[in-house]
Amino acid sequence: MSSNGYEEGRLNLPFVGHATFGKHPPCLDWDKIDADVAILGAPFDFGTQYRAGARFGPRAIREASTLFSFGHAGAYDHEDDAIYLPGNVRIADMGDADIIHTNTEQSHKNIEFGVRKALAAGALPVVLGGDHSVNIPCIRAFDDQEPIHLVQIDAHLDFVDVRHGVTSGHGNPMRRAAEQDHVTGLTQLGIRNVSSTAKIGYDDARARGSDILSVRQFRKLGVEGVLARIPSGIRYYVTIDIDGFDPSIAPGTGTPSHGGFLYYEVLELLQGLTKQGDIAGIDLVEVAPDYDHSGITGFLAAQILLNFLGFIFHERNTT
Repeated sequence: MSSNGYEEGRLNLPFVGHATFGKHPPCLDWDKIDADVAILGAPFDFGTQYRAGARFGPRAIREASTLFSFGHAGAYDHEDDAIYLPGNVRIADMGDADIIHTNTEQSHKNIEFGVRKALAAGALPVVLGGDHSVNIPCIRAFDDQEPIHLVQIDAHLDFVDVRHGVTSGHGNPMRRAAEQDHVTGLTQLGIRNVSSTAKIGYDDARARGSDILSVRQFRKLGVEGVLARIPSGIRYYVTIDIDGFDPSIAPGTGTPSHGGFLYYEVLELLQGLTKQGDIAGIDLVEVAPDYDHSGITGFLAAQILLNFLGFIFHERNTT
C-alpha cells in the first residue's frame, strides 16, 4: 500500500460495478440486515396529481450516488475538519419495496413492511421515493417506536385531508402524519407559491400545532433562528421533497416551484438538526429524472443524503 492509503484493494471507480446506494453492499434478505443505515427504494408514483416519473427516482439517486464513492470509506471535509462516513458506519441497500401497479394500498403496505424490517434490525431507515405519498407508510412504520417530530422540506404543504375520495396521494402525507399518535409535531419549511393545499389545509395544520415557514421567512430568520423554533432533545423524522429546492438546481421533479431553497440552506439546517436531536428516519422523494437530462437533480439528492448521514453518525460518534 502506498503512503497515500489509496492503493489497497480495487480502484472501484464510480462507473464500475453495480449501482447500489453509494456502492454499499446489497442486503436483499430483509431478515438479515446488519447495518447502521438501511436504504430502501420506494419507486411508487401513483399518487401524483400532475407529472408522473418519480417511480424512477430511486434508480436515479443510486446511480448519482456512485459519484461519491471511489472505493474507499470516509470523506474529509476541510471546513469541518472531519471525516464523514468512515468505514465503521455500515450502510446496506435493501433494494426496492415491491410495487403493485394501480394498487396504492398494497404498494404502501410493502413500503411500510420494508421500513419496519429496517427498524427491527436497529438500522436508520432511509427511503428513496417515489412521490411524497410514500411518506405515509414510512410514518406508519414508526407506530411502535419512540415518538417523532416531523421536519418537512418542501414547496407544498401536503396537508389535504380528502379530495374526491383520495386520502393517500402526494397531497395528503403531512395530514396523515398529523393523525398519528406517535407524531408529536410538524415543522414545515419552504412552503410557497400556489400550493396543492387550500387555505383550510393551512388552518388545519396550524390548529394541530404545525410550524409553517416559507423560503423567504426561513431566510429572514436564518438557519439558527429556524432551528431555535424546532423542539430540541427529541427524535426527528426528516422528509425531503426535492421540489423544496429551487428548480434551477433541481429541475427533475413533477411539480417544480420557483423561489426554492439553495443547497447550503438545507445542508446547514440538516447539520443543525443532528446537533440538537436524534434523526430516527429519512425519506427523500419526488425525484423524477426524465425531466432533467443533465442528471443534476439526482446528484443533489444523493449528495444531500450522504452528507446528512455523515453529519448524523459523526454527531453520534462524538457525543
